[in-house]
Amino acid sequence: MPEGTDLVVLPGGFSYGDYLRCGAIAARAPAMDAVRAHAGRGGLVLGICNGFQILVESGLLPGILTRNKGLRFICKSQHLKVGRADTAFTSQYSEGQVIEVCCAHGEGNYFADAETIERLEGEGRVAFRYCDAAGNVGGNANANGSINDIAGIYSENLNVLGMMPHPENLVDAAVGGVDGLALFTALAKAA
Repeated sequence: MPEGTDLVVLPGGFSYGDYLRCGAIAARAPAMDAVRAHAGRGGLVLGICNGFQILVESGLLPGILTRNKGLRFICKSQHLKVGRADTAFTSQYSEGQVIEVCCAHGEGNYFADAETIERLEGEGRVAFRYCDAAGNVGGNANANGSINDIAGIYSENLNVLGMMPHPENLVDAAVGGVDGLALFTALAKAA
């Protein structure tokens, strides 16, 4: 990692064509050793969509991401409920705030074993949950089937965030909204 790096962002896309399993090949790329070291030193790491899949596959975050329920690609606006507002990623949001971002994924169904889910929930490591515009979690608001409506999670020390939805798609009113901007504003302040 270059000296002075404050934040590593693993963006969405299709790393290595996602030919094996989403994020599996990228998670083993030599560059990920530097990302793991950066995270291990407390550096901030953000993984969005395919980046989240890479973080899970590389062991930086627990669980797996599988095919969406219904086995269909999802591309739509999506509401999320903010889990907490005391992290480097979410300090510009309010706890429980409903935001609108974009989803575009085919393998965004987050799953982990019961012990891992209990730990994530108990430690307040669920960053975002799928919800409707009124903030109701569950049901049709969770289009991909993620367990406990999880849209994003943190690492144990809250310096790594993986999330399936794309906050970067809504950072300018000219393109439909600014709800994602607060995440990047918070990261700029943290850096």
